[in-house]
Amino acid sequence: MADIMKDGPVHPVKIQDNTLRDGHQSIYATRMRTEDMLPIAEQMDEMGFWAMEVWGGATFDTMHRFLGEDPWERPKTLKKYIKKTPFTMLLRGQNLVGYRNYADDVVRAFVDKSCEVGIDIFRVFDALNDLRNFQTCVERIKANGKHFQGAICYSLTQPRLGGDVFNLAYFVKKCKAIEAMGADSICIKDMAGIVSPYDIYDLVTELKKVTKLPIHLHTHYTSGMASMSYLKAIEAGIDIVDTCLAPYALRSSMPAIEPLVVTLQGTKRDTGMDVRKLIGMGEHLERIAPKYQKNLMTNKLSLIDAGVLAHQIPGGMISNLVSQLKEMNALDRLDEVYAEIPRTRKEAGTPPLVTPTSQIVGVQSVMNVVQGRYKMVTNQFKDLMYGLYGETPAPVDPEVQKMVLKHNKRGQTPITGRPADYLEPELADDKKKIGDLAKTEEDLLTYALYPSTGEQFLKWKYGVEPMPESVKPPKAPEEVKGKEG
Repeated sequence: MADIMKDGPVHPVKIQDNTLRDGHQSIYATRMRTEDMLPIAEQMDEMGFWAMEVWGGATFDTMHRFLGEDPWERPKTLKKYIKKTPFTMLLRGQNLVGYRNYADDVVRAFVDKSCEVGIDIFRVFDALNDLRNFQTCVERIKANGKHFQGAICYSLTQPRLGGDVFNLAYFVKKCKAIEAMGADSICIKDMAGIVSPYDIYDLVTELKKVTKLPIHLHTHYTSGMASMSYLKAIEAGIDIVDTCLAPYALRSSMPAIEPLVVTLQGTKRDTGMDVRKLIGMGEHLERIAPKYQKNLMTNKLSLIDAGVLAHQIPGGMISNLVSQLKEMNALDRLDEVYAEIPRTRKEAGTPPLVTPTSQIVGVQSVMNVVQGRYKMVTNQFKDLMYGLYGETPAPVDPEVQKMVLKHNKRGQTPITGRPADYLEPELADDKKKIGDLAKTEEDLLTYALYPSTGEQFLKWKYGVEPMPESVKPPKAPEEVKGKEG
């Protein structure tokens, strides 16, 4: 029997490094500062990564709000040190890097400016896999001559791939539609870490039959299956996988690159990377770890969340549920909420559980348990049922929809068009509101995305108000020790 890892043409696995974005987002609540990225930036540039993810996701929010850093400066600064490796960012479609759909004028301006500051590859996803929410982003990505990577959110309704919603046919159909939009590559985005090894083998095998585009796999270690899933995906012919340097890997982050590099040595999928150099860069991350240790979750002994194998609820969503129930003095009802989530999710059209739909379904599930089913309905859940986030993977429950929208201020008849078509342009009004405080196009976009915290950041940036000590960079451990001694 032929060994598919050793026989046939050489086909090295390409690696995207996520250390400087999703790695520290997953384990340190996105608190890594630019200054701590620079000491290893040039070395990382020499490794031969397919790309490095340095921006997007929660970085924009966290940088201006908690770190006092201008988000627009990070890619510009890193480009001075990383000159060969393309930069990639995670873009939430019409949500951009925020938590709602923005008008088309904001989306166009944001993508254009992102290209200008150094982003080469845009991984675009939508929480509902509604590709209409890609359209405006894609127009500007392509107009700027950049790489459009269309991402399909991987979701399940049972422990393994299948059922009447998220099955092979669903993902193949989405893949074909993304290719038709002009994608340069396709990403399977498994945000909850629930893709199992044999399921991903089957999925990659099927996708390879219908597209010649490079296929990229992104998963998290949350359930403990990720490294096994990477190996099976590689056997099936996956082109690119996401990893992190070991100190920022595992837990709810990505698989570590070092063991993967050694595993593939001597096979036709050999990455060709030097594991010693990777280990050396990891040592820098270990040295700076004390600065960020307070952000590491230490409430559990286990490095994995075995519970996600049963309930498929992402770790971040669980922490939000626990926090919400604590505030209501109802933490003892967590098991009831776990049982309610699949029911509420199904009634809402079975959306994938990713930002922002995970929060929307989670909060409404808590309300349903504590207050009674749909006695109280959040505005975001109304908007989801109204169609403002897009078309759900399965039809919503018409009776629940009618009940939820009974007193909806936007109306009782759901919309069916592209959500952004119902939004008025925003930038001109934003410019009037923020006035002279926004001195650049980047400033205006920061305010447009985050009116409240964005304005506060601009006041810090231009010295209108002093930056709080809590936002300033912490002193390095040796610096503190030196002063004490």
